[in-house]
Amino acid sequence: MPVLPSRLTDPLWDQFAALLPERPAVDPSHPLGCHRPRIGDRIVFDKLLQLLRFGCCYQAIADTTCSATTIRNRRDEWIRLGVFARLKQIALQSYDRIVGLVLEQIAVDGSITKAPGGGEVAGRSPVERGKQGLKRSGMTDGYGIPLGRVLAGANRHDSPLFASTLDLLDDLGPLPDDITVHLDAGYDSDKTRTELAARNLHGRIAHKGEKAQVQARQRWHVERTHAWQNAFHRLARCYERRATVVNAFFDLADTIITIRSLIRRAWTTHRWVKRPNRRP
Repeated sequence: MPVLPSRLTDPLWDQFAALLPERPAVDPSHPLGCHRPRIGDRIVFDKLLQLLRFGCCYQAIADTTCSATTIRNRRDEWIRLGVFARLKQIALQSYDRIVGLVLEQIAVDGSITKAPGGGEVAGRSPVERGKQGLKRSGMTDGYGIPLGRVLAGANRHDSPLFASTLDLLDDLGPLPDDITVHLDAGYDSDKTRTELAARNLHGRIAHKGEKAQVQARQRWHVERTHAWQNAFHRLARCYERRATVVNAFFDLADTIITIRSLIRRAWTTHRWVKRPNRRP
């Protein structure tokens, strides 16, 4: 059973491979010329997908084709090259060109997950009896496509992370003139309204102490996206300690979510060679 359907992994790998520099299988500068050939990038990429989906340790996913050390080294190499961030950006641009991002309606919300190993972006979780946890302040468009996130310890409140989350809009290029940001009651403060006014954004904020069924009709998309991300067990229970590695796995998960939504929504309007027979 593959970790993901081929309709996702094949285009994902094709674009990922295009971002990698060309490297010979055997280093010509080696003094003896007899060291083992370099493990194929596709093998390591498939291992990273398995790690992301299953959330197991590196030793559990390693086998005769690839060791745990090789997976870590190649992961760090690709992070230094900025491949994961670039892949996410290309996926967003493709989705915007084919389907269109709903940037007139944006939702921001925080989500707390477990981080048993601690790390740079972990803190005492208020919902896990003080155990280590990770908070992400995520931002999505009006459909739920992840636009970015800010990572912090689980003991951080959503409101102080709001400004840093909105700063991610600068990476999306030209924006609509009229943007509404949908927020829950945790953002019901003058500080939040000041941040929105400074960026010429409109805020639709749930009021504290009031039922928010009507107010939440555009905010549930970000809640669904959190559920999509938590389906990748590497993110729901994070053992990574470095912020760069955690962000890399989030970028890879967001890319998969974006491509999956792109294929599903474009299925009724576009035709291509490997188009699925049924709507995915």
